[in-house]
Amino acid sequence: MHFLSTLTGCFAQPVDENPTVAMMEAAYAHHGIDARYLNCEVAPAGLAAAVAGARAMGWVGFNLSIPHKIAVIGHLDRLAPSAEVIGAVNCVARDGDALVGHNFDGQGFLTSVREVVDPAGARVAVLGAGGAARAIAVELGLAGAASIDIVSRRPEPGRALAEVISARTRAAGRWVPWQGRWTAPGGLDLLVNATQVGLFPDVDAIPAIDLDSLRAPTVVADVIPNPPTSALVAAARSRGLVTLDGLGMLVNQGALAVQLWTGVDPDRDVMRARLAAIFAAG
Repeated sequence: MHFLSTLTGCFAQPVDENPTVAMMEAAYAHHGIDARYLNCEVAPAGLAAAVAGARAMGWVGFNLSIPHKIAVIGHLDRLAPSAEVIGAVNCVARDGDALVGHNFDGQGFLTSVREVVDPAGARVAVLGAGGAARAIAVELGLAGAASIDIVSRRPEPGRALAEVISARTRAAGRWVPWQGRWTAPGGLDLLVNATQVGLFPDVDAIPAIDLDSLRAPTVVADVIPNPPTSALVAAARSRGLVTLDGLGMLVNQGALAVQLWTGVDPDRDVMRARLAAIFAAG
């Protein structure tokens, strides 16, 4: 008999609306894993202390969400190859005394997107140039996308990400300035909203795009998990477009983290069902 549970969690700000804790603890319970997952509200000024605390308390790993996916790199011992290429971290795992940064956002997104569209040869536009956008864009490029437009208001991260795509993947990366309302080009196969716009509590917000420019066969995907049907996804569905909500990416990247931390490949259906029950009740 023992009374020391394995500790994992998430550092973010805001973190109160992050439902990851529910699906992770559902996976732990389903597989009989004695572990806890803690959502921790961590401001940028406190990130170094939070990482040091997790290290000192023997946490086996933790997730990072907005706004820490890039800033955390300076507090880790090394990066896994995927995180090194992407330049952002969403999952940290202990390896002996070292904390190693990984990135499963893009892999989780790819698993979901392949259910509705083949990324090979696709023309893609990604809204945003932050940590989630970097992970998704790089993984889409490595999966064989033909071109990836990074639509962002700030030129520096947008150009930098486009350059990484062109240099490190088979796709042609391009930065597209986001001024006013962005219009989707003809022949677009996949549009990904990788911004915070529409995240709870601002659930009615939609990215500044011309919705009427979205036409089949464009697939519209949103990385926002809360609410699972974002205003953008709802608007795209009303226009008859195929959509992807943020739950698939959330579940898939979470399952990869559980496997890395515990060695158990968790039941994704259990994880998604827990999220579905929460949102149905809410």
